[in-house]
Amino acid sequence: QVQLVESGGGMVQSGGSLRLSCAASGIIFNDYIMNWYRQAPGKQRELVASIVASGNINYLDSVKGRFTISTDNAKNAIYLQMNSLEPEDTAVYYCNAHHPYHYSQNYWGQGTQVTVSS
Repeated sequence: QVQLVESGGGMVQSGGSLRLSCAASGIIFNDYIMNWYRQAPGKQRELVASIVASGNINYLDSVKGRFTISTDNAKNAIYLQMNSLEPEDTAVYYCNAHHPYHYSQNYWGQGTQVTVSS
């Protein structure tokens, strides 16, 4: 059974920092593209950051220079360090594991709320 469990969300003031964690089980971690998505109220879910085993990393333009995605392969975990948070970053953040060749193997965590006050 595949499980992705996020933690680390919360409420911070503008300019603050948070670190999200996602613990993955039931998958071969390095076979997947690991992603952080977010969804704000009334908006579509958007891809924030992704990382693959080769080390290739991509970020949403609006978070470049502020957010950093990383992995701990020994723990099957990914992280999202979020600095200089802005009210526009307020959303539910989701961890996602997507197999690049088996599209049905696409898994989501339950989400963690991040709220940034001005």
